[in-house]
Amino acid sequence: MSALPIHAVLPDLLAALDEPGAAVLIAPPGAGKTTAVAPALLERAWCEGTVILLSPRRVAARAAAERMAEALGEKTGETIGYLTRLDSRRSAKTRVLVVTEAIFVATILDDPELAGVSAVLFDEAHERHLDSDLGLALAIECRDVLRPDLRLLVMSATIDGARFAKLLGGSPVIESEGRAHPLTIRWLGAAPEKRTEDATASAISTAWREETGDILAFLPGVAEISRVEALLRERLPAALVLPLHGQCEPQAQRAAIRRDAEGRRRIVLATSIAETSLTLEGVSVVVDAGLARRAEFDRAAGVTRLATHRASRAAAAQRAGRAARQGPGVAYRLWEEAAHPGRPEFEPPEIETSDLAPLTLALEQWGSGDPANLAWLDPPPAPSLAAARSKLEALGALNPRADGESWQITVLGKAIASLPMDPSQAAMVLHGAALGEGQMAARLALLLQERGLGGRGEDLANRLGRWDSDRSARADASRKLAASWARRAQKLVDTAEDLALAQPVGGSDGVPLGILLALGYPDMVARRRDAKGEAWLSAGGRGYVLDPASPLASSEWIVIGDAQGQARGARILSGAVLASADLERWLAYRIERRSVLRWNEDESRVEARLERRLGAITLASGPDPAPQPEEIRAFLLERISAKGLAIVPLGKAAHAFLKRARFAGVGALEEAALLADLDEWLGPLLGRKLDGIEPGALHDALRGRLTWDDQQRMERLAPAEFTSPAGTRHAIDYEDEGGPSVEVRVQALFGLDGHPTFGSPPQPLLLKLTSPAGRPLQSTRDLPGFWRGSWRDVQRDMKGRYPRHRWPDEPWREDPSLKTRNAFEASKRT
Repeated sequence: MSALPIHAVLPDLLAALDEPGAAVLIAPPGAGKTTAVAPALLERAWCEGTVILLSPRRVAARAAAERMAEALGEKTGETIGYLTRLDSRRSAKTRVLVVTEAIFVATILDDPELAGVSAVLFDEAHERHLDSDLGLALAIECRDVLRPDLRLLVMSATIDGARFAKLLGGSPVIESEGRAHPLTIRWLGAAPEKRTEDATASAISTAWREETGDILAFLPGVAEISRVEALLRERLPAALVLPLHGQCEPQAQRAAIRRDAEGRRRIVLATSIAETSLTLEGVSVVVDAGLARRAEFDRAAGVTRLATHRASRAAAAQRAGRAARQGPGVAYRLWEEAAHPGRPEFEPPEIETSDLAPLTLALEQWGSGDPANLAWLDPPPAPSLAAARSKLEALGALNPRADGESWQITVLGKAIASLPMDPSQAAMVLHGAALGEGQMAARLALLLQERGLGGRGEDLANRLGRWDSDRSARADASRKLAASWARRAQKLVDTAEDLALAQPVGGSDGVPLGILLALGYPDMVARRRDAKGEAWLSAGGRGYVLDPASPLASSEWIVIGDAQGQARGARILSGAVLASADLERWLAYRIERRSVLRWNEDESRVEARLERRLGAITLASGPDPAPQPEEIRAFLLERISAKGLAIVPLGKAAHAFLKRARFAGVGALEEAALLADLDEWLGPLLGRKLDGIEPGALHDALRGRLTWDDQQRMERLAPAEFTSPAGTRHAIDYEDEGGPSVEVRVQALFGLDGHPTFGSPPQPLLLKLTSPAGRPLQSTRDLPGFWRGSWRDVQRDMKGRYPRHRWPDEPWREDPSLKTRNAFEASKRT
């Protein structure tokens, strides 16, 4: 331990933790920060209690504790202990406790003062896990409000120390140089035509021939590790190939971390679990496929999916550094050097990509429902918080307050928050306990969390059966954990009041597995949509796809436990069969009977149907003989609001009236104003068909919106009629493409030597002049010009066609009249 580089800065670090009590430690891989700092704190005068060291993963937590205990010449569980979900070693003597980030969050929520804890160390903080960010925010508030004596230390190799220091109130940043062993990077380039597994296996084979020392290969997931392992057993039968991921048994994980006892050369195939915290003894060669798989919450689909991306430059540096932790090393990268700068600098923090329902519930339990009250490097995104609150409200964990802007945790919400699992799973376990099936519900929750437990396959019932017969250490530890969850849930059900949980519905045949799952995931009840069982519709309204070869595919109903992919076609990874009779029996309280209105485009009318629905799934449907008129009216008003007034058959008179109003600038009849007040002027006229509205009634309704001043304004600026010099009245067409116009016989305009106008400022009215028979002659906006110009041509033509009518040389000097020449002269004589 004395040779560790971290010892060079330990005095400065210890002084910083003595006063002011918080610090940031930046130390490269291999410097010893994970294993050297925590034991060194035990000798400080202020350290009378436990030192908690947060580790990002179970494997790393156990390995760190074992290395520290070994350095002290002790077994784990004495001075140095660890606590993970499936494994623990601690005793009354334990002073340093290594825990996973999720367990620390549960610890501080259960005891906000952290009684008996002297310091909390956040290791590998650069990974920015959701529980790490949340745990740090809670620890900072604990120190600010309740425990000013609590020491906080943030540690990593690649973090932005200044940002963390500012978050900790301006604490000092201590940097360690670390060991500097030579590292050679070999760029193998990408091979798009090859699968990741084939390219990685080829690179490992090359490294096996050309290098010495053990090999560590990074792959995105367990499936890829399994396929590469199979390839290598064929190509390198003498090699010791060891997988390293979270689903491995602890004994297998230890074998992957430590040198082989018989001195054999190893090939370790690992996920990102080996990027940080762990030191793999003997490894001097790294093969990096350049991919990272991370969980991303799809708000639209309501599921968390695993997405594969290019690993960031920071992750690639961490991986390559594994080769040079104990001596010179070499890293093979399966991409081009020129493409390296185009990779993202860091992985995105989980707070930006994860389901925030657990965080939201934790904050409500903490008493700070508004995340803005806490210290964050990156605050939780508002859309993700809104989705989380909706989910928790559906589970009965949160209720909106009267102000409509804040939320209140319910009794059930507090019970859900006290269980160390996703809120949906916690709700399922509590419902199960209330129905006497707490053990089964807890085991089902663990199956959803632990990939690979009970083998593979979509059918959770089959996985449960295989888990029952599995006698491995991991299976036994999982059964014990599920039993402890069931006991905790049962105690909550027995002691809490008003939990509003599911009630037995009669019978002694137990609760079906699908029903237990549905109690925690009500929106994930799904019905088959095709004969093959490939397409499914969930109660939440999302579409999912299932492998038609799955044992679930022949069922009419299933409950989806896990899915991956995009919102429109997420692939079902696990689920449980749900019988129709069980759905009707157990989920009757979720089935709605309601009248549903739809628009029948062919018949232009509202169609009313009575439906039984489970969320978005229609169970039965038939015509509604007596729909509520007010509901139909509201439906039509909403449709008109969305589509606009163009879908309303206004009729000719109403159209003309609106056009006049627009020309006059009457605001009450602008489309926006009419749409805003639809219920007031149009609502009383609506039936089930839009074209059933009486046009005259529509015209009257529009006119009724006008004040006296509005009416006078319209008459002044946009008159309805034009009165000719002959006394004839002509409706002004405000919808004419050429502008407001009137059609008038030319004789009616005799004696008029000025062009008629309207509006303010005055605009010329378009005159459409006709013959005595009403046939078009000419259109003009300049009547004096017409008289003195085109009139001559019109006069010559009209004299031949209509010789009985007057066609004077100077019509502007004539008296207007529609009478024939003889009738006009006779009237003059009398």
